[in-house]
Amino acid sequence: MLIAWAVTSGGGGGGGRDDAKPGGSDPVESITPGPGSSGPAISQQPGGRDESDDEGGTGGSGESSGGSGDGASTGGTGTATGDPSGAAAGAGGSGGGGSAGQQVPAGSPLPECKPAAVQLSLRTKVSYGPDDKPKFELIAKNTSSSTCKADFGPKSAVLTVTEAGGEDDDPIWSSKDCPAAAGPLFLKVPAGATVIHAVDWNRTLSAPGCATPPAGKAGPGTYLLEAKAPGEPVQRASFVLAKD
Repeated sequence: MLIAWAVTSGGGGGGGRDDAKPGGSDPVESITPGPGSSGPAISQQPGGRDESDDEGGTGGSGESSGGSGDGASTGGTGTATGDPSGAAAGAGGSGGGGSAGQQVPAGSPLPECKPAAVQLSLRTKVSYGPDDKPKFELIAKNTSSSTCKADFGPKSAVLTVTEAGGEDDDPIWSSKDCPAAAGPLFLKVPAGATVIHAVDWNRTLSAPGCATPPAGKAGPGTYLLEAKAPGEPVQRASFVLAKD
């Protein structure tokens, strides 16, 4: 009986200790995977920040490209009108909404435009091909509230062409040298409106007083165009006659 009690008592104590050990080891095993799963969670957060930075960089570069296009866009528009002072560049915008002026008789009851009421500007293309006939546009904008008439005659609104880099500064052609019609050319300029008067040049040379001009025509090169009208600032532009 003593032997049986000893065996029974020892097995019960061992069983209690064995149950305690496995019970303590199970929580340890369940905790071990915990840090392993937290690792991927941390690695995902830096990944998210990287994607956000990439998107911000793309947006910034896109806006920058648009700005350069405008500038590029804004740099190309100014050269075509050809006025170093920028006046002709402004004329390009107003000229786009203008129309050919309506001619009126010199005796028309319309009052003549006052210089302070009309803004005159000049426009031409940057370059003309070998077979092109240069066109010069005088653009008048009436800034007043009254309709008036402006004289675009060849001796009032004088156009001259000078060869850039030539031996002298004398024009090779002028609208007042020997015009087909020397009288005034009045155009109606409605209040707040813009009118355009175009003059074509056939590249021939001219001399004052209808004297015999030099033979030949203007050759390839760069030329300076100038417009003068009473009471108005001198308008200038440049253009190129291209080679064959």
